[in-house]
Amino acid sequence: MSAPNVIECTLALGRRRRAAGMERSGEGPAPPVTEPSPRVPRSARRMALALHIETLIRSGTVSSYADVARLGHVSRARVCQILSLLQLAPDLQEQLLFLARPAHGREPLPFRRLLSIAAVLDWDEQRRRWRKLRRATKARA
Repeated sequence: MSAPNVIECTLALGRRRRAAGMERSGEGPAPPVTEPSPRVPRSARRMALALHIETLIRSGTVSSYADVARLGHVSRARVCQILSLLQLAPDLQEQLLFLARPAHGREPLPFRRLLSIAAVLDWDEQRRRWRKLRRATKARA
């Protein structure tokens, strides 16, 4: 008979949360538990992605939007939807990038509503619609 194969490795398993001040065996006091940072809203991530895709296209790293869709495993239509956020006024793009995530519940700005604002070519009209959308979302919250 042949000798059995033995594989040894170290697994990094997550630690369980402990009560504050509870000591682990052989170590000092447990580090203080901090609140996890809030995630970035989807709308902000989509805006950042649109800016990143545009940068890739302009630098020549990616040759076309079709290549972006292929690399991202999404449809060309989805890439066009995301890139339509670039039609927003620059100040609205900035507000979208620094949008705060709500403490609970759904995201306040549905993508569909953002697309309807981006479809308007007049930036002043976009700003009016943006303010109206923000007022409506604040009233709901």
